[in-house]
Amino acid sequence: MAGDRLTGAYPVPASAVEVREVVRGSRFITLVGHAASRDDASRFVAQLRERHPGATHYCWAFNAGEPGSTATVGMSDAGEPHGTAGRPMLSALLHSGLGEVVAACARFYGGVKLGTGGLSRAYRGGVKKALRVCPTVTKTTWTPVLIKVPYEAVDRVRHLLGTLNATIGEQSFGAEVTLAALVPSGQRRALDGAVAEATRGRGVVLDREDQPPGSLRDAGRP
Repeated sequence: MAGDRLTGAYPVPASAVEVREVVRGSRFITLVGHAASRDDASRFVAQLRERHPGATHYCWAFNAGEPGSTATVGMSDAGEPHGTAGRPMLSALLHSGLGEVVAACARFYGGVKLGTGGLSRAYRGGVKKALRVCPTVTKTTWTPVLIKVPYEAVDRVRHLLGTLNATIGEQSFGAEVTLAALVPSGQRRALDGAVAEATRGRGVVLDREDQPPGSLRDAGRP
């Protein structure tokens, strides 16, 4: 399942899984799991080292962002020939349709050299096998906004937010109505036009982090 750009929802690993394979005498133990940051990925690799001490190499790769994103990625060949471990592992992650995912592999050398092609296939293949059995959950990213609308348009805007699966928090009533809301990040751009249409151009949507002190900046969070 790939990420849904319209809702800002995408699958992430629900728990870690481990697969094992022997290739020409070398044992490959591959672990795939969840990592929402570089630190998470580092801890994950450390766990592999603890679970399987004495390996010849501990190679890894991670994508801590949305599916296919290269904004927060990392990889390591851990002493294997350059480009034979971390890069093929990362490639498998980026094409998996999962976000916030990390893979780490412990290799126990079996005495037979696999060559660069054999190593790449083994490391990539281990990640793909783990991904096929990895359970997932859906994560939705949220954008906090303030929506200022005239009184006569409040019901229409509330209904609109419901259709977008947004969460309405604090509401302020003055010369106009101000709604604090959490909107699925994939809907943020569409929200401007939808509110303008629902209010005949009189409503405005503001990103909450841009608001001055004393605003509803922190309202509406679940």
